[in-house]
Amino acid sequence: MLKKRTLARAVSLSGTGIHSGEPARLTLKPSSSGRILFRRTDLAGPAEPIDPWQVETGNRSSLVSGGAPVQTVEHLLAVLYALGIDSLEVEVDGGEVPIFDGSAAALAQAVAGAGARPLSEDKVVARVLRPLMIEQGGASLSVTPDDDFRITYRIEFPHPAVGAQSISLALTRRLFLEEIAPARTFGFLKDLPELRRRGLALGGSLANVLVLDDEKVVNGPLRFPDEFVRHKVLDLIGDLALFGCPLLGHFTAHRAGHALHVRAVRLLLDPPGSWAPEPAAAPRYLLD
Repeated sequence: MLKKRTLARAVSLSGTGIHSGEPARLTLKPSSSGRILFRRTDLAGPAEPIDPWQVETGNRSSLVSGGAPVQTVEHLLAVLYALGIDSLEVEVDGGEVPIFDGSAAALAQAVAGAGARPLSEDKVVARVLRPLMIEQGGASLSVTPDDDFRITYRIEFPHPAVGAQSISLALTRRLFLEEIAPARTFGFLKDLPELRRRGLALGGSLANVLVLDDEKVVNGPLRFPDEFVRHKVLDLIGDLALFGCPLLGHFTAHRAGHALHVRAVRLLLDPPGSWAPEPAAAPRYLLD
C-alpha cells in the first residue's frame, strides 16, 4: 500500500493575489499530520484542515472555515494532488495564494524541486462505485467508475480565439507538469468592470491572465493551441483535491466551473455509498 507523503523541505514563494491585488507570501512546510492544513499567518490564527463544505466558489475557490479565509487555492491544491503530497502545513500571508503567471507552473516547480518523503501512515485511495451526474444551466459534470483517474473536459465560448475545445486524459505526473500546470487562467476584457465592481480581479494584469478582447488574445502567444481547456482541467484537479484523497474515476465536464466542480465533490461525499477505499490499486499519476 502507498504511504502518505510530505515535502522533504520547506519552500516559500511570493507574488500578488489576482483578486485582492495585494502582496501575498506562501510557505509550504513539511508535516506529519497526514492532512493539508492552512494557516493565515497575517491573522495569527490556528492551522485549519480543508473542509469541502466550507468552500466558496465563483471566479475562484476559497477556503472559508475558521474565520480565516484563503482565496484562490485551486492551483496549489492541483499541484499537491498531482504530485502526491497529502500532508503539509500551508502558511499564507496576505489571504490569497499568489497567482504568479496565471498558471501552476511556478508552484509545480517549487513542490517538485523540494522533493517528497513518505510518512508511516497509509494513503487512502477512493474508488468511485456508481455513476453520478450534476447539471445546471447548460453545464454538466459526471463521474463514472474507472481503474484510473481520468478527466474529459469540453468548453464552448462564442469567441473566435476559443470556440469549442475538448481534451481527454488519464493523469500522469509528467503530463501534469508539462501540459496542464503551465496552462494559464483567462478572462474577457468586457467582464473586467463587473469583476472589479465585485472586488475581484484587482490584481489581474497582462502578466498573469490571458486577456481576450472581442476578437483575439491580447497578450499571446498561447502556450498550447487549446490552453483554455487545459486550464479548466487544472482547476478541476484542484477542486477535486478538496475530496481529501486520490480518486479512481472518470470525471467528464461540459462548460463547468468551480461551483459545479465543488458540488461534485460534495455529491461524492454525501450520501455515503458513492465510493469505497481501494487498498489494492492506485491512479497512474501516483505510480510514476
